[in-house]
Amino acid sequence: MARATRPLSARTRILGAILAVACVGLAIVGSVTFMVQRERVLAEVQDRLTAQVARLHTVADDDAGAADAGGSGTATASEPLDIDAFTSVEEYLHAAVARLVPARNEGAVAIVDGKARFRPSTLSGFDISTNDQLIQRVIDDIEREGETVIGTVATDQGSLRYIAIPVTMAGDAETGIYVRAVDLGAELAPVTAAITTYSIAAVAVLIAIGVVGWFVAGRLLSPIRDLRDAADAVTLDDLSARLSPQGNDDISDLTRTVNSMLDRLEGSVDVQRQLLDDVRHELKTPITIVRGHLELMNPGDAADVASTRQISMAELDRLTRLVDDIDLLATVEGDGFTMTDVDLAALTARIGELVSVIPDHEWSVEARAEGHIHGDEDRLLQAWLQLADNAAKYTPTGSAIQLGSRLDQSGAQLWVTDHGPGIPPALRHRIFRRFDRAHGKRSVGGSGLGLAIVDAIAKGHGGLCTVTDTPGGGATFTISLPLPTSELPAPIRAGDVVLQREAAG
Repeated sequence: MARATRPLSARTRILGAILAVACVGLAIVGSVTFMVQRERVLAEVQDRLTAQVARLHTVADDDAGAADAGGSGTATASEPLDIDAFTSVEEYLHAAVARLVPARNEGAVAIVDGKARFRPSTLSGFDISTNDQLIQRVIDDIEREGETVIGTVATDQGSLRYIAIPVTMAGDAETGIYVRAVDLGAELAPVTAAITTYSIAAVAVLIAIGVVGWFVAGRLLSPIRDLRDAADAVTLDDLSARLSPQGNDDISDLTRTVNSMLDRLEGSVDVQRQLLDDVRHELKTPITIVRGHLELMNPGDAADVASTRQISMAELDRLTRLVDDIDLLATVEGDGFTMTDVDLAALTARIGELVSVIPDHEWSVEARAEGHIHGDEDRLLQAWLQLADNAAKYTPTGSAIQLGSRLDQSGAQLWVTDHGPGIPPALRHRIFRRFDRAHGKRSVGGSGLGLAIVDAIAKGHGGLCTVTDTPGGGATFTISLPLPTSELPAPIRAGDVVLQREAAG
């Protein structure tokens, strides 16, 4: 079985891509710079060599003027020089070599009848009179072309760029060649040194990019590694694993988002566990009651059978209500809403009609809002009616219960006000829990899920349900809902908080 290869890490891939782009960019810049500088140097060398033709004319003109010669020869880069001011080709070339001093990295030699005869006596250039490779190449080129030749030859002295100018004179059978050569290696040495320095600097830059990029990429990707470790550690039995926030960049914001998600997930799992525990506890009592009465029932006693049947049916009805409420709560928490525009005035009128048939209390509508909100009308009616039913159960018979609605800039409020015993502030956090009651008593029938359903419906609409004291005694339950145009607050990033603190400081 082939062993699976280990994939490259994102850190290595990112760094590799950065280094590849940097390397290509530096190579292109270096190559273009080298080519431009090299061509510039070669063009200068070419200009210096071509200028030798004009300088040879100058030598001829100067000597012709000094001898008051009646005429002078002419020379161009495409034909041999014909110099009448001198008595021989050898004399002319001797004068040319003596007067035309080679510059640095240059060498000159005069060839007469195939042999090197004259060379400059100055030390400014280098000696090419003994370079047989250059001399033989020049002689061959002149014999083949018969005119001025510019070329390049590789010799033991290096790569030489040369110009060979043939010189002839009427009445002189000798043939001469004036040769000027430039050491290309020496001329290009500054360019080569600059490119070498550039290459060393480029390598140093790449190393610096690699080192800095490695640590920066590791720092930026560390939340992802923590996310992987946390994902491996999270189980249904243990949801406590969290990421440690680092920095204020986008990836660091991801850690906070993931932690928030894990918090919600842990809370949801805890709620489900609590629900299962509460359901098990709630089911245990009626099952025990039914089982106990059935075990103790005397089948021969008709009265005992009827009593046991009545008790069993009552407990089974309670179980049915419990299951229905659990199913309803699951539906509400599952975001099963049909959102439309809801007329608050019509909704308030409808709830007034429904509660008026609840006996033993005086019902009244105190306020009726004019306007619309965005929500599920049936669910809102259900939640509001549940609050009214809850008030009717827990307030004395004959007491007044008011309800109403209000719409302002903060949103809509639907409330129910009773004048019963009220709810102590220390117990108000418990009443919206499943199967929990403020006083822990079961004297009032119900599944214990009513206020939990109300709270879930309110939160499903982006609002909340609160309880406050009623002036004179009692409790007021209020469902607060946001307006359709209300904007959710923008998420706060850690970096923005830091900048705000720095600005404030």
